[in-house]
Amino acid sequence: MSETLSEQILRENAAVFEEMVTQRFVEDIKADRLAPDVFDRYLVFEGAFVDTAISVFAYATAKATDIEHKRKLIGVQDALANRQISYFETTLTERGIDPGLYDTRRRDVAAFRDGMLAIAKAGEYLDIIAAMFAAEWMYWTWSKAAGAGPISDPLLKDWVDMHTAPDFEAGAKWMKDVLDEAGACLEPSERRHLSAIFGRVQRLEIDFHEAAYG
Repeated sequence: MSETLSEQILRENAAVFEEMVTQRFVEDIKADRLAPDVFDRYLVFEGAFVDTAISVFAYATAKATDIEHKRKLIGVQDALANRQISYFETTLTERGIDPGLYDTRRRDVAAFRDGMLAIAKAGEYLDIIAAMFAAEWMYWTWSKAAGAGPISDPLLKDWVDMHTAPDFEAGAKWMKDVLDEAGACLEPSERRHLSAIFGRVQRLEIDFHEAAYG
């Protein structure tokens, strides 16, 4: 049986993917030792990116040609706007965090935001799916591992649990299926292009998570 596109992507990017899912931010959560100030900083940076992710998925919706894909992507935007954004609003308030005290324009944070927006604006539909598959497959993978152990901070546990919930898992697997279906008809160069996007996003994610340490 020939290799599916997602299998190729994960094989070709195994090293950088492993680097991301074992990054010290993840390992600190798994060991239940993430410092409160690191989590606070991450909340501001990630909360700002979720707003960007809504725009990224909006570009994907506009570029999709299948109405069922459009419906799925609209649902993703709804979850981001009405579930994840609400989580950040509540959590920032409960932790007494003033986002204005944090620099979301710093290079490693801006690089992730701008890199994802660049793919969404200039790329084809599958480019955007590959980019967001990179982000969501990564989150689902490390959150499963982190969620298997104790997390004493209830707000951090909520964040991890959000990324192991059935709807999030289904979304990540849906993007995997989209890539696999399309990949069966793509030229080798096109498959390599999408694989490279996945790897580029992992590298951006590594630097973005490292930014939480200040």
